[in-house]
Amino acid sequence: MAPIGVNRQWIYKQRPQDAVGVEHFEMREVALPTAGAGQLLVRVLVASVSPGQRAWMMTDTYRPRLQPGEVMASYGLAEVVESRSEGFTPGDIVDGDFGWQDYAVVAPGAVRRRQAGIPLEWLVGVLNLTGFAAHVGLFEVARPRPGETVVVSGAGGATGCVAVQLAKLAGCRVVAIAGGAAKGQWLVEDLGADAAVDYKSGDLDGQLQAACPEGIDVYFDNTGGEILAAVLARMNAHGRVACCGSVSQYNQDDWGEGPRGVPGVLVAKRIRMQGFVVFDHLHRRPNVESGFLELLRSGKLKAPVQTVDGLENAPQALIDLLEGRNRGKMMVSVASPRQPR
Repeated sequence: MAPIGVNRQWIYKQRPQDAVGVEHFEMREVALPTAGAGQLLVRVLVASVSPGQRAWMMTDTYRPRLQPGEVMASYGLAEVVESRSEGFTPGDIVDGDFGWQDYAVVAPGAVRRRQAGIPLEWLVGVLNLTGFAAHVGLFEVARPRPGETVVVSGAGGATGCVAVQLAKLAGCRVVAIAGGAAKGQWLVEDLGADAAVDYKSGDLDGQLQAACPEGIDVYFDNTGGEILAAVLARMNAHGRVACCGSVSQYNQDDWGEGPRGVPGVLVAKRIRMQGFVVFDHLHRRPNVESGFLELLRSGKLKAPVQTVDGLENAPQALIDLLEGRNRGKMMVSVASPRQPR
């Protein structure tokens, strides 16, 4: 808990040359910021932890590369403390890019007010960019048909576990790729996957062949690297690959090499491989999140969340995430709302 009048901030200290560590961040305490004309002062409640944060350290992506000395970037949920803008009042819950800190001053156009009475765990995960990415990758890019075999890598992560469930709801046979037998069992027994492949146990090609005897029609790729190469070898003709991320290549100094056999295998099997960024599809977001909310309330869709208590533990949470020690959305609980929700 921050002392009164103090804003704790995690500063991105230096770029990692390999795996990210706590030494790449520095905690600083600065004076509490104040809102200027037309601005909002918000108190961060939840900070998101995602693989993309490691990619932001490497290069320009859909946002400029992080620079040492900046507050560590992070999406989050916050409570409005002071509003100097019409349309917002203290106690409103908003989301935005607040960074790893206790307080932030933001422009009204940089945040989105969220509906009261919805669990923060839903708002930070399924009802936001991670859940929306699962929808976009599956239904805007890959477009699976009932009865097809869909493989999801990084299936135990925030987006992957939603993609698994959405593919099942669409009538597909779903194979989840994750690290460790326990995580695979959870994906099958709790989230409805038809089979699980443990990439850490070896013989990935053999496991995929056993889990997908009729080949693979759709691949939701969160990992890139060797897993992508193994899946491409099992793809059926006219298969579709939705490239959401490449977490296997984030925690290193460069992107590494691409999968073997490309583009030859794409040509031979007429496979369509497409990357996507959710910000290109934001016009669909309200309807998608409304549908997700109905599924969550009915119990047809689950929102797995792993919560780390305390802003001081944010760097370790990112380290754990990149090493696969999470199930579902990883988030850091920074503070509790002061106003009744």
